[in-house]
Amino acid sequence: MSIRGIDQITYGVEDREQCGKFFDDWGLERIEETATRTVFETLNGCRVIVADHDAADLPPAFEEGSTLREVVWGVGSDADLDRLRPVLEKAEGFVADKGHIGCTDTNGLAIRFQLTQKRDVEVTGCPSNTWDKRERIDRRGAVYERARPIEVGHVVLFVTDVSRAEAFYAELGFVASDRYPGRGAFMRCEPRGGHHDLFMLQLPNGKLGLNHVAFTVRDIHEVFGGGLHIDRCGWKTQLGPGRHPISSAYFWYFKCPAGGLVEYYADEDELTGNWQPRDFEPSPTAFAEWAVDGGLDGHTRRQHEAKAGGKFLTEKRED
Repeated sequence: MSIRGIDQITYGVEDREQCGKFFDDWGLERIEETATRTVFETLNGCRVIVADHDAADLPPAFEEGSTLREVVWGVGSDADLDRLRPVLEKAEGFVADKGHIGCTDTNGLAIRFQLTQKRDVEVTGCPSNTWDKRERIDRRGAVYERARPIEVGHVVLFVTDVSRAEAFYAELGFVASDRYPGRGAFMRCEPRGGHHDLFMLQLPNGKLGLNHVAFTVRDIHEVFGGGLHIDRCGWKTQLGPGRHPISSAYFWYFKCPAGGLVEYYADEDELTGNWQPRDFEPSPTAFAEWAVDGGLDGHTRRQHEAKAGGKFLTEKRED
């Protein structure tokens, strides 16, 4: 079975104008506008739909307020849809229309599968020079004024029963990457791929809903450039920049008016069928190798609320 990743996500929101402004600043391309929804695209054609929360054709919400209402996963062939159908038919809320088949997952979120609509794109990241391997010669490293996300890379959900949720997605063909036993499950669509396309986290209070949606960018420098631009636009950091030790990815999280958080990330681990899932104990050090609390100021390039008085090395000395 070939599940190619996320093709489309849909938010149901209370303030579509504000959310539209956010995703414009985030670096998505606005491609369509109707009376009830605004449609954006990433570089490879992955769609982000921002719909009025009371639009009649939206699936039910799994939490109050603005939030994620649907995730559409792309597959490689009609044969893949045929193999998925018997599993989906057993689940709650089975649907089959307009080229989709889907259901409601164990968390109450609408999921759909379709022939992937994403397109191949030529995107080049900036290579790094390590001690033993020099890949950038006679050229400077990249500096980005803003980010242009390549695709929606993964979603993270709060769930009430992580073991049940993992079993549901495993039956659809998802593969376990790593776990917080009894608390969290990192899963990828296929044996070969990035560290995770889906992460489900069970909190002690039983909270259900959206944690964040993550957008893939080309390299660590675009994480920084994108984050600094979003800060200059006036949007607030939740945490970052930083680095996850479990997936090795660099991240920067922002509060999102469409619900939950959104993340720029790059440089996650690439796994194969040889990978054996590891178990981790939830802790601050498992979540982040390092992270900047409050983010960086897009104008000063320093941590927000840092004490005044510091100078850049390039500033003129006062003798």
